[in-house]
Amino acid sequence: MAVLTDRPAAPAPPARPRRARDRTARTLASRLVGYAILVFFALVFLYPFVIQIGNSLKTEPDAAANPLSPIPDPLSLAGFERIFAGTAFPLWLGNSLLVTVLVTLGRVFFDSLAGYALARLRFRGRAGLFAAVVAVLAVPGVVLLIPKFLVLNQLGMYDSYAGLVVPLLADAAGVFIMKQFFESIPVSVEEAARIDGAGVFRTFWSVVLPMAKPALITLTILSFQGSWNEFPHSLVAVQDPDLFTLPRGLADLVSGSLGKGTQYPLKLGAALLATIPVAVLFVIFQRYFVRDANDGADKG
Repeated sequence: MAVLTDRPAAPAPPARPRRARDRTARTLASRLVGYAILVFFALVFLYPFVIQIGNSLKTEPDAAANPLSPIPDPLSLAGFERIFAGTAFPLWLGNSLLVTVLVTLGRVFFDSLAGYALARLRFRGRAGLFAAVVAVLAVPGVVLLIPKFLVLNQLGMYDSYAGLVVPLLADAAGVFIMKQFFESIPVSVEEAARIDGAGVFRTFWSVVLPMAKPALITLTILSFQGSWNEFPHSLVAVQDPDLFTLPRGLADLVSGSLGKGTQYPLKLGAALLATIPVAVLFVIFQRYFVRDANDGADKG
């Protein structure tokens, strides 16, 4: 006969405080609302690009009748064919590549030199010169259009490749970026190089500049993007259609230089092709920039 024994019941798990549950629910709700807002603004930001791609693949009547529809019906590549066969797009592309490469190389070199001089060299008027560089950042670019035209005309560089390239070889923003980064590099590194017999330029070129790779990549992206999309300067620097860059040529297309009609597939297709190089460069260099920045943080 089994003997029944009274065993104490297992203690019930403590009830979760109501305040903690409410706090968790509020946190989850606020997070969902935040994600919903981010998704909404992401769609608002991306939708114009979707419209651009969709209209570039439409026929002229379909684009005129349904400009806000992202789905082409029917799918057509006639706009891209007309871009290369009926416009000077290849010439504009070549001019933009030439000007952008030269300007980017010039800005990386000259902005680095100027930034290093302002960060490390001690000379009279250095503080005032840096203040002038910062002051230039506050001047709207449109204010300088007429002075640029007058200077280019007086120097005989108007309507030439030199007029497109030389005035853009250095910029105040690049000098500021490089100066701030060079000041974060320990002075002891340069002192060790000078003890080994390196001069100022050798120290800059062989020791300091390789350590500034993240800043150089940032400057390269900004310089390439800025010069590739530069329109106001090309407006006052050249008038010959053979010297037009992509922004100037696209502005000519938008103004209706090829005739009547909306010509949405032609215009938006040309704009889409013009954005591809900058987008590819940004994606590639951003990866290296993030990696180098993380490595620097780990080492610090």
